[in-house]
Amino acid sequence: TACHVIPPFSRARSSTMFRSRSLMVAIQKGIIPKHELPVLFEDVARAVTRIRQGVRKTGLSKSYWLSEICGCEVYLKHELRQFTGSFKERGARNALECLSEEQSKVGVIAASAGNHALALAWHGKQMGIPVTVLMPTLAPLAKVSRCRAFGANVVIHGANIGEAKLLAETDPEFAGLQYINGYDDPEIVAGAGTMGLEILEQLPEADFVIIPCGGAGLLAGSALAIKTLKPTCHVIGVEPKRCASFLAALEAGEPVAAPTTPTLADGLAVPTVGGNAFLVAREYADDIEQVGEHEIALAMLRLIESEKLVVEGGGAAGLAAILPGGPLHHKVQGKRVVVPLCGGNIDTTTLGRVIDRGLAADERLVRFVAQVSDQPGGIAGLTKLLADEGGSIKDIYHERAWLQTSISNVQAKVNLLGGTTERDHAGRIDPHSKAKPNPKPDSDPLTPT
Repeated sequence: TACHVIPPFSRARSSTMFRSRSLMVAIQKGIIPKHELPVLFEDVARAVTRIRQGVRKTGLSKSYWLSEICGCEVYLKHELRQFTGSFKERGARNALECLSEEQSKVGVIAASAGNHALALAWHGKQMGIPVTVLMPTLAPLAKVSRCRAFGANVVIHGANIGEAKLLAETDPEFAGLQYINGYDDPEIVAGAGTMGLEILEQLPEADFVIIPCGGAGLLAGSALAIKTLKPTCHVIGVEPKRCASFLAALEAGEPVAAPTTPTLADGLAVPTVGGNAFLVAREYADDIEQVGEHEIALAMLRLIESEKLVVEGGGAAGLAAILPGGPLHHKVQGKRVVVPLCGGNIDTTTLGRVIDRGLAADERLVRFVAQVSDQPGGIAGLTKLLADEGGSIKDIYHERAWLQTSISNVQAKVNLLGGTTERDHAGRIDPHSKAKPNPKPDSDPLTPT
């Protein structure tokens, strides 16, 4: 199997610089001999054979439009085309294939709010293995329903994954079921690494592979596979700024809990990276970067508009890092860059909000406050001005009570959707867009917020 004895964390040997936008962290490589790491290259190679009959080999395609935008050759790895919509099937299938015959009859258990639960439920159904998934109350109803449709025993418990996992590991009701960690079990990491082998098979000349990082299982497995076969290829992890757990682990020298706030990349919001995954990723990955909500929303919008692909926030994190303004944009200029689209499971209700955020990040949805006459025709004059410039009003609200200037004016708050994709469109509509910040309210009818 992929299990090995891990010596204690220590600080020695060579180091590589892992960078974030505001922080530089020296991280040691070679602390643990590669042959003693919890996952080895041969484990990934075996996983390829194990999962071949049950997991799709996803396509790799060059994106003309994203290549133009990013200034490099962008190749998209379509992991969202797996049957359950994410790369998680690779690790889940491999873990189930590694079960003993006796354990396969007893079954497995996992705590997950989404993709790992779906992957286990689906492949458990295909292989005749009983699957129990504990899902927190925040789990999307669509994913809960789908897991039940696959025949899994779904138990709703806890406000988060941690509480669900605690029940799975301590409740006597689940005694005998093998717990499968969705990002840290060696079999999970090895299964995830098969994506790295596919990438090099499909694009041997790849210069960069940019991999979203949450619990670090995909980064660890893929970096292991890619760097073993092609050491010159740069493998870089990308995590959300709102849950920079891998960077926190690098700073501490071991996995520690990182401050976490809600993020569009909810699939990457793992407060503490996996111990096994961290050891492997630290040894093989070249760098780690963080992206913000603005960049993630814009990446999701670009994929919808340019590629007609609906990708969840975590799945779009790699693209977010190489778009203009992203932390890796300048570094990848002129290179061949592979971006795995790791998942496409996003709630329909969330998608609408994400599109709005992406438009706002792209400055095609703008918000401003206008003072107009509180006489008949005042609002009409404002709307005509906007219409003449090709703007479309998304929302408008006017109020009188809170305006502390002229009694004859009314304040209109407008959310405006530009009619084109040009970034200066808002500037043509809003004469204050190029003026100094916070102009006096009475200086002009249009006062941007």
